[in-house]
Amino acid sequence: MKNFFYESIDGNLDKLSSERNLRILPTISHDGKWIIRDGGKMLNLSSNDYLGIASDKEKSAMFCKEKSYGSFVFGSGSSRLLTGNYRIYDEAEDFLAERYRAEAALIFSSGYHMNSGLLPAICSAGRTLILADRLVHASIIDGMRLSHADFMRYRHRDYNHIVALLKKHYRQYEQVLLVTESIFSMDGDIAPLASLVELKHEFKNLLLYVDEAHAVGIRGKGGLGIAEEQNCIDGIDFLCGTMGKAYASQGAFVICSGKAREFFVNHARTLIFTTALPPLQMEWSLYTMKLAADMSAERCRIAAISCKVRESMAKKGCASPSQSHIIPLITGESSKALEYAELFRKDGFYLLPLRPPTVPEGTSRIRLSVNASICEDDIDEFLNSGSFNMYLSLNRL
Repeated sequence: MKNFFYESIDGNLDKLSSERNLRILPTISHDGKWIIRDGGKMLNLSSNDYLGIASDKEKSAMFCKEKSYGSFVFGSGSSRLLTGNYRIYDEAEDFLAERYRAEAALIFSSGYHMNSGLLPAICSAGRTLILADRLVHASIIDGMRLSHADFMRYRHRDYNHIVALLKKHYRQYEQVLLVTESIFSMDGDIAPLASLVELKHEFKNLLLYVDEAHAVGIRGKGGLGIAEEQNCIDGIDFLCGTMGKAYASQGAFVICSGKAREFFVNHARTLIFTTALPPLQMEWSLYTMKLAADMSAERCRIAAISCKVRESMAKKGCASPSQSHIIPLITGESSKALEYAELFRKDGFYLLPLRPPTVPEGTSRIRLSVNASICEDDIDEFLNSGSFNMYLSLNRL
């Protein structure tokens, strides 16, 4: 006799398939900025390798040349609190703290580990209220749930709604944690971080938690993110970033006070109870973070190309919420997102559909991610393609 799980999965998968929301793991190969799938070679416009470091074979070769293969340690062998805290972790954290002119930094194994570990450590049931933007990442939502603290979701980027909720509720709690992304991963729009920092002057028990996953390396003069761009790094209590996107590696970090770091080392379960990242991975992370600090030309090119795409859409009367290198092409229905993805592939562009539950029902989309390996000729070819112009003609306001 089958148990409940095995009896239910067939119906669940059939339902996902009928709704055009069933996912599969694609078999693909990479060749620089190109994706090879099902025998076709396509320009990769879906990558989070924003600075093009991961696809740059010369940078990988330089890293290997500078390091001795005999000195590579491929496995940490333990959690950081036991025997896994190699010196390279301290070097990387010191580098981050210096870059942000902060007291401390702490590295986690992934962005998911970071958000699902930090939020339960910061928040207390019955004593903390979390106010989070309605469109924050799933890892933040899971972290809020694990915290057992009360939480409310404010309307997306709605400053007035935040103020109204604070005035109504902040006196009922010992602390309020305001949580947002800086660049939102689905719409590519930007949070008003400087304005949120200003709220701390009026609401003294307010702490600010900002996830800059899609902004570090890309935005700000030194590539430190939207907080640098809006000149408010010092006002953010927990500034979070990732190595898995622009830094072309793995892991995540929080910039915080020295005391907060010490507290997280003792209370963040996703740090305490997991094997540390391989030291080799940390060597590469530190290497790419140092590279990224000097990649202002690449940041400028990403900004210029992204602007060109957004302007092309606006000229054709096609609205986009984007203010960044992440540019969604909203289709509404999941079936339409899949159809457009196939049209783009036939034209030589690898663009993937995003469907529920990644995005809300009725807002399925194709997400274009501009990265530094893409040149202006590439984007001109995309803008002149039949598939893109079909999308524009059918999705005018």
